[in-house]
Amino acid sequence: MPTRSVKVGSSVGLHARPAALFVQAVNDSGVAVTICKPGGTPAPANSMLTIMALGAKHGETVELGCDADNADAVLDDLVALVERDLDAEQ
Repeated sequence: MPTRSVKVGSSVGLHARPAALFVQAVNDSGVAVTICKPGGTPAPANSMLTIMALGAKHGETVELGCDADNADAVLDDLVALVERDLDAEQ
């Protein structure tokens, strides 16, 4: 399964608006994506509750995984989203 590690760029971490935008992007991809902190258990990334419970703060690393045929493209797009400061882009 292809995976990517990415540092959270949003100043409030993956909470509220950044989490909602991330979950929407996962759902828009149409494939199953997982997320976890390094060494953690991967969980479905298409749930707002999962993302909020992760508690990923600004500058922390999260790992994304996907086992679809287009996994590399999906993960590249999600990494680019997580790296951005989505709070500053309101």
